[in-house]
Amino acid sequence: MLILSVSIFISFIIPMIVMMISSTLSKKSINDREKSSPFECGFDPKSSARMPFSLRFFLIAVIFLIFDVEIALILPIVIIMKTSNMLIWTTSTFFFLLVLLGGLYHEWNQGALQWAE
Repeated sequence: MLILSVSIFISFIIPMIVMMISSTLSKKSINDREKSSPFECGFDPKSSARMPFSLRFFLIAVIFLIFDVEIALILPIVIIMKTSNMLIWTTSTFFFLLVLLGGLYHEWNQGALQWAE
């Protein structure tokens, strides 16, 4: 019984000491306005909330999501290469990559991939 109570006491005391030491050491000595303010997507949180949103930022984010999903669809193609018919695998892979490259060419032609003019 004594061993159990001592182990419970130690399991409470050591974490409390570690938490007190970490909270003492983590205090900032100098409060800087720039370092303590949040920065998200280039918006100043202290300015008006009705600022116009950059459409180019949104477009680049959507293009990234589309091509990120495409990578997730391309990876299994390599895995199923050994188990499927080579002619069907080649034509479906070629068609998939052709559509992907066609979309990339269209975005490039429309100027969506240029961040700065």
